Formats: sequence, structure tokens, C-alpha cells
Amino acid sequence: MLPMAQGTVVLKLGATEQAALERSIDAQDYERRRQPHARFWARGDGVVAVLYTSGKLVLQGSGIDLFLLRHLPERAAEVAGSEPPAAPSEGAAGDARGSTAPTSHGEQLEAGALIGGDESGKGDYFGPLVVAMVRIGEGEAAELRTRGVMDSKKVTDASAHRLGGWIMGRFPHAVRVLDPPEYMARWSERKNVALVLSELYAEAARELLDEGHAEPGDAVLIDQFSKNEGRLGRAFDALDLRLHQEHRAERAPAVAAASLVARKVFLEGLVRLSDEAGLDLPKGAGTPALDAARELQRTWGDRALDRFEAVAKVHFRTTDRFFPDVRQERGWRSPSEESGRSWARRRRR
Repeated sequence: MLPMAQGTVVLKLGATEQAALERSIDAQDYERRRQPHARFWARGDGVVAVLYTSGKLVLQGSGIDLFLLRHLPERAAEVAGSEPPAAPSEGAAGDARGSTAPTSHGEQLEAGALIGGDESGKGDYFGPLVVAMVRIGEGEAAELRTRGVMDSKKVTDASAHRLGGWIMGRFPHAVRVLDPPEYMARWSERKNVALVLSELYAEAARELLDEGHAEPGDAVLIDQFSKNEGRLGRAFDALDLRLHQEHRAERAPAVAAASLVARKVFLEGLVRLSDEAGLDLPKGAGTPALDAARELQRTWGDRALDRFEAVAKVHFRTTDRFFPDVRQERGWRSPSEESGRSWARRRRR
């Protein structure tokens, strides 16, 4: 078992880690505040996290170990002093056949066919949300490794585009893309991105089955994207597939392949929406995204909000900086965000 990190932990993050962490935080319903010289201040799940512009990350609270496993898994071992274990998998609740999930990152599943799943765009203010699933046959994991297939966060955009294209031409796959208007329509119904993702994964898996690219009983491994594993399990209840969820599942070649396909399709969608906007839309939800949003607001004037809805995930808190109160008026706040505001109002009375 991991020794639990408590109190205060200070880490120095590189530029890539900072951007990845900020995307991951933006995709969660954490309380946010402004703080001088900080990229963000966030509180949730027993942790207060402050990432300063210098790259220094300060974590305080009793949930530091869980925070690191969820958002910075590569740093979890550094803090705990040992290799972080695989997170609990769905098991019987998410596996229609009741099989036991693997305890490592998919090696046990590679003995046969394996469908890997991953997403891209969840934490990016601009661009689509993309879910991809890739099926590899017995013995084909070695081919992926030989080709240099790895988690898309560890390669350049150009490499993700090249490798993603090769994977799409070589292996059976299914992709689901929600441009911002379609994404917001689904999110407005669910008010939870994890539920939206669960539906998209199930749709992609059903496509593989219906088109004969997957067989009943195939194993599915998906990078765990929600602390409530049952959401995805329920979405897969009607599918004759063996579902497993795991933190850091992208270490398995099938999941890494799906992450590259999803990233390739996301990047293509971002280019397409940039053409519509007349401005290069950046990845992420940090300073570059804020600068682009500010320029779009200046350019579009009175039509800015309608145009934003065509290219951005407008339920993000980022929207508040340019259209105060609009998220609340249109019901774009998450339930946890609303409950937090209600609690704050009661405290002030």
C-alpha cells in the first residue's frame, strides 16, 4: 500500500507537466480562486493545490496521494517513495462476465485480443471532445511497441498525428467526436463530463461489435477518468465485453494507441475550428487560451458569445472572465459548483 502523503508537498513542474496538470484540473469540479503569481488555485478532494507561474506546485491537505495518482501519476512514486499501485478496477460491477480485473497495466490482457480506449480534449477550452477505441489482436502489442507507440502526452503533436494515422490504417478502431455545440448539448443534459464520456465509450465499443471488428467477450481497458467507476460500468452493462478501468492504463500499448488516435482527431478538429474562427485556437485552458478568447471577444463584438459556443466548451469557468453570469443564467454550472455557491451564500448570512 502507498504511504499516504499528508500535510504539505512542494514539487517543481516542467512546462509540459504544468500544462497537463492545468488541463486535468480544469476538467474537474474544483473550487477555484485567483491568487497573485499563480496559474491556478484549486481546492477539492481534501487538497488545496496552487501552481505558481514559476512552476512550483504546492499541495496541502490529507488527500495528496489521491490527487497525485489522479493528476500527476508519474510524481506519485517520487512523493510516496515507491511505485504507485494500479487503482482498483471495475471488477464484477463493470464486467458483465464477472471476471477479475488485472492488477497491473494490462499485461495480463495482452495474451488475447484487447480493446484500448482513451479520450482527448476533455480539459481543452477550445476544440472537440474525442473518444477513441483501438482493438489489437493477440501478439500485436509488440508491433505497437516497436513502432514507438506511447501515451500521446509524451509525444509531439506531429508525432501524434503521424502515429495516429498509422494506427487508424492498421488496426480496427472507432472514434466519437463532439464539436462544442454537440458537446454542450450532451453536457447540459448530464451536467457531468464523466457521464458524457461513458456514453461515448459505450457507443464506440458497440460500433466495433456491430461492424464485426470486435468479438463478444473481448477485454476492454480504459484509462480511468472518474473516481466513480460505476458510471462507465453501467454504460457497458448491455455490451458483451469484459470491461476494466485503471489509472495510467496508457502504459498498455492498446490504450496508448487509442490516446494517439484521439489526439490526432482532436488536433484536426482544432485546426478546423480555428479556420472557422479565423484565429489559431490553442490547446489547454491556460494563458494561451485566455489570450485567444480575449482576441475573439474583441474581434466578434456583439456576436462574441454565439461564436464562442461554436468553438469552445463554454461551461468551463474560463467563460466567466469574458461573459460574467452567463454560465449561471444558461445553466452551464455543474451541480457541485452550484452547491458550493449555495453553501458560500449561507455562510455569509
